[in-house]
Amino acid sequence: QVQLVESGGGLVQAGGSLTLSCEASERIFSIWTMAWFRQAPGKEREFVAGINRSDGSTAYADSVKGRFTIARDNAKNTMTLRMNSLKPEDTAVYRCAADWGVLTSSPSGYKYWGQGTQVTVSS
Repeated sequence: QVQLVESGGGLVQAGGSLTLSCEASERIFSIWTMAWFRQAPGKEREFVAGINRSDGSTAYADSVKGRFTIARDNAKNTMTLRMNSLKPEDTAVYRCAADWGVLTSSPSGYKYWGQGTQVTVSS
């Protein structure tokens, strides 16, 4: 059973930074497409960033472009999301997701999900 475990969330002031990590249980992490999603109370799950399995290309939501950076370390089965210049509207539960397919911003494109880590940005 594939398991994804997020860590690194917390409370930070606006303008601050956090780095989220997602550790996968599978050794074949390197051939997955990985992504971060977030969901704020009362809102839909939203694509944040993703990294393609085939060529390592990345994609970001417009709302985080230039502030967030996604990366993966295949040797450690870990994906990270570096979040800079955080805003109160970034407050949400952040979840990592994985699948064998191509990078997509649709949650339905991912089979495996972590439980999530809370990020709260105070103004």
